[in-house]
Amino acid sequence: MKIQRVLALTKMELKKVVREPAYLFLMLLFPAVLTLIFGFSFGDPELGMSFDSMVPGLFAYACIFIIMTVAQSFADEREEGLLKRMNTTPMTSGEFMGSNIISNMIIAIIQVIIVFLLSLLMGFEHHGDFSGIILAFLIIALFSLSSVGLGLITATISKTSGIATGISFIFILPQMFFGTFIPITSNTRAIAMFLPSYYVTDALTSIFAGDPLTNINILVDLAFISIISVVIVIIGIQLFKKFGNK
Repeated sequence: MKIQRVLALTKMELKKVVREPAYLFLMLLFPAVLTLIFGFSFGDPELGMSFDSMVPGLFAYACIFIIMTVAQSFADEREEGLLKRMNTTPMTSGEFMGSNIISNMIIAIIQVIIVFLLSLLMGFEHHGDFSGIILAFLIIALFSLSSVGLGLITATISKTSGIATGISFIFILPQMFFGTFIPITSNTRAIAMFLPSYYVTDALTSIFAGDPLTNINILVDLAFISIISVVIVIIGIQLFKKFGNK
């Protein structure tokens, strides 16, 4: 794998986001709109929810939609024959996949920055220090791996980008309702514990509460997110390489 080619492909993927209004909205403007709408609508104390308690879930919520954009992108590229033409170039599938993973991790970090800055403007108060904020960004970057993996799995079983959009919600909705800012009950916890977004939100909640980064809860969450994200992205890559390029 040549680093120069990976970086060039990563640059191309990021440029595509800027040039495509739909991708630009979903990947960059969506987190901003999401934060503002949910902040004003559900951050009202009369509803029994505080905005501060919602912010960790908003971080995860925004990143979850990478599943849909990755699925759409790969399905489109397969329909256009780009993936087959790739076999006639010096570029390897590893370089292509690597560039997509890096570009989506960058996008995830940008999404976190947008959500974080807007949350601060809306009155979000956190008690974590600078190292805690850096760890929060790292956790989201790791979480984006699972979203990329699930997007690849979706693209593998989808014949068109339209179908990919619909199927992606099989992975998006459970994480939205059982792993972000919606309160977890004793009944839904059994479901949430199988979802990576639950551990992301749990870890960020502890970090923003000012818990030490050596807190066992944060370390367990970080370990789970790291392992499950790597496993999911590897499964997604292998499935797409074997079945998705046909």
